[in-house]
Amino acid sequence: MNSNETPKVIIMGAAGRDFHNFNTYFRNNPQYQVVAFTATQIPNIDGRQYPSSLAGEQYPAGIPIYPESELETLIQENQIDEVVFSYSDISHEYVMHQASRVLAAGASFRLLGHSQTIIKSTKPLVSVCAVRTGCGKSQTSRRVLSILQDELGYKRVVAIRHPMPYGDLAAQAVQRFASYEDMEQHHCTIEEREEYEPYVERGAVIYAGVDYEAILRQAEAEADIIIWDGGNNDLPFYQSDLHIVVVDPHRPGHELRYHPGEANLRLADAVVINKVDTADQANIITVQQNIRQVNKNATIVKAASPIFVDDPAAIRGKRVLVVEDGPTLTHGEMAYGAGVVAANYFDAAEIIDPRPYAVRSITATYEKYPTTGNVLPAMGYGKAQIADLEETINRTPAEMVIVATPIDLAKIVDIKLPSQRVRYELQEIGQPTLSDLLREKFGK
Repeated sequence: MNSNETPKVIIMGAAGRDFHNFNTYFRNNPQYQVVAFTATQIPNIDGRQYPSSLAGEQYPAGIPIYPESELETLIQENQIDEVVFSYSDISHEYVMHQASRVLAAGASFRLLGHSQTIIKSTKPLVSVCAVRTGCGKSQTSRRVLSILQDELGYKRVVAIRHPMPYGDLAAQAVQRFASYEDMEQHHCTIEEREEYEPYVERGAVIYAGVDYEAILRQAEAEADIIIWDGGNNDLPFYQSDLHIVVVDPHRPGHELRYHPGEANLRLADAVVINKVDTADQANIITVQQNIRQVNKNATIVKAASPIFVDDPAAIRGKRVLVVEDGPTLTHGEMAYGAGVVAANYFDAAEIIDPRPYAVRSITATYEKYPTTGNVLPAMGYGKAQIADLEETINRTPAEMVIVATPIDLAKIVDIKLPSQRVRYELQEIGQPTLSDLLREKFGK
């Protein structure tokens, strides 16, 4: 196809794993010529450039980012030899549909191996990942942070979050968050704040960005121990001393049917079966059997994620609007989350369907993810979408808004209706516990 000796490559991505794969495997690698990235899942990523300051000397003009819908045309017009699939939280069937597109267009299809892109830290490192978005990875990470700080006495715990570079990629190469002002300075989206705020509230530092080698080296300078806080069921970017993976018995079987969630499960040192307080016992057993089918040696920890609100009585008997974590409903394909659980638990009279009141980008979200239930996904990938979310909330005839996002949404969105924020933390059930595992591995 390509008469040159240097193979031409396209990297299929979503502004995360794709950039990491390029940085660790293709940057400064004369054996390949990366012609383009394609982008999906995240709005407003395509149409930009991966900047030359990050791309290296081989790419003085940077690398263009195109919509994934143009993949076949790009392969044929550029005589592409190889397409590298580099995004996550999609079904195995979906991956092979993309492979079929690539093969039919005349190129080879490839997944990079975990060892080809992983980076080794000089500090102890624990990774927390999941088999799907919405399993409860965030509260598990917070629990790990609490144990390291409060029980094991680590004074300098630094987290590094899976990438969410939605702005200026060059400016976001290395981002450090230790205060709310840092989040303002970097113009963080709702999705970013949901991951960063819980660490800042607990006095910890969290890094994110684009260049994860540079991020790690800076983090190591101020860390006694590092938490890799994974996202979108992706594999860790760093070599882990203890790899914790969270599974969800509300979606039994997904742990074996999604990429790269199954790979995470097979790599796990410990598997947390979350939500055992609200899941059917038969589903819990199914998940546990599936874990043992592919990973006989992992330690299994069972846990719950109980919910809390400031004033339960304020919800009782009310017509409520439920605002849920956006990625849980979209990428995670769930119809509801902790907000619906709270509405039912605290005796709301009715959950109002927000879809008739949705505007612009929120309407488009429902069209793209039609399995979303009668809840409002807290989408906020930019100022315009945050404004659409605010307008949608305030158009509904709710008596109470139940906000189940990991952050205090009222700090970003002007909610004119009475509201209650739902909080949820991980609690292990029985033994072993995460404390047991972390003490055994990292106890001083």
